[in-house]
Amino acid sequence: MGLRARRLGNSMTRCSKIWLVAASLLIANSGLAFSQEGGKQPLRLVQTIPLPNVKGRLDHMDVDVKGKRLFVAGLENGTFEVVDLSAGKWVRSIPGFKKAQGALFVPGLNKLFLASGDDGMLRVFRGDTLELLDSIHLEPGPNRVVYEPKSKLVYVGYGGKDAGKDYGEIGIIDAQNDKVVGDTKVVAHPSELLLDKAGKTLFVFVSIADKLQVIDTNKREILSTWGVTSHRPGDAAFDESTSRLFLGTRTPAEMVVMDSKSGKEVAHLPTPEGMDGVYFDAGRKRVYVSGGRDLPVGFVYVYQQKDADHYETIDKIPTRGGAGTSFWSLELNRYYVAAPANDSKSVENRNCLGMPALLVGFVNTGIGRTLTDSATKSSFRCILKFFTLAQSAEVGPEASPDGIEW
Repeated sequence: MGLRARRLGNSMTRCSKIWLVAASLLIANSGLAFSQEGGKQPLRLVQTIPLPNVKGRLDHMDVDVKGKRLFVAGLENGTFEVVDLSAGKWVRSIPGFKKAQGALFVPGLNKLFLASGDDGMLRVFRGDTLELLDSIHLEPGPNRVVYEPKSKLVYVGYGGKDAGKDYGEIGIIDAQNDKVVGDTKVVAHPSELLLDKAGKTLFVFVSIADKLQVIDTNKREILSTWGVTSHRPGDAAFDESTSRLFLGTRTPAEMVVMDSKSGKEVAHLPTPEGMDGVYFDAGRKRVYVSGGRDLPVGFVYVYQQKDADHYETIDKIPTRGGAGTSFWSLELNRYYVAAPANDSKSVENRNCLGMPALLVGFVNTGIGRTLTDSATKSSFRCILKFFTLAQSAEVGPEASPDGIEW
């Protein structure tokens, strides 16, 4: 949007209460970004992108790498929002959804798959023009969507109590013809799906049951069911090189490290309350976990992998209240955190952009610092305080001279 903070005062009354603060986290190979204490920070905020006319919670995201577009689910708004990452601005909405959730862009097929939870639909759009191609009727609850390129199959989780059933399902869809070709029953509604690189194993995380189920995709059968000692495992990531799964749990708020071959838990680390996003950065051997859903302050915790069984929390970065979901793009070297609008009518919050946002920051190769007690306790009530951390960083042509594009 390119608007400076000082110009927003007159325009905010004309804008929607919800902005997408696009906080894309840029990779800095030179390690030029530093914390206020003088140490290197692994993530630094460099940009915000507003989403006009979007109400309520923001959910899952996916990216069109070649086209430089980000697709963001406006869960309560009934839309998917399209962001032009090159221009750093919102460009359009795709309406007509009831509980917009999962997004999947498949460049090889030039298709965009968008899941709608409350009406049980998976809609298929042409990737370049966003023209509706097909509507696949499943059952209520479609959420996570993943793609296996060798078989050209899409897997989508749905069912459970959303569908009035005591079990969930993984729908299997021929992505070329947009037809359902099978399904596999799981213990309850799936909260996360992860595929291995070979496409032979599908990990299904079931939050309500505190379980992880492992599916053989060739046989379409469950191979193993593992319990999770912490409760409500939701988002997750996979490091196939070390056979380690990273689970975000909500009660207690932890990042649990699990052996993907045996289901053995090998590490537990504190993680943000309201966890709603877990990603693994293979190049830097780091795990990013975002949280803050339904809370006044959000955080991104960054963990460094020492070896397969040992991890260190290297940073706790304040974001924004309600900022739960996130997305990591390896190809673009960006980490995005979606923040809903802040409805507070206080002067402070009006001055601090009380609207949804996608937070964009820097990722450095150096080991980051852990926040001191005083920094952790600071509420960063004005989001501008957080953004100013990136003022001294080299952030590329998309940013303003002082390191942040408003």
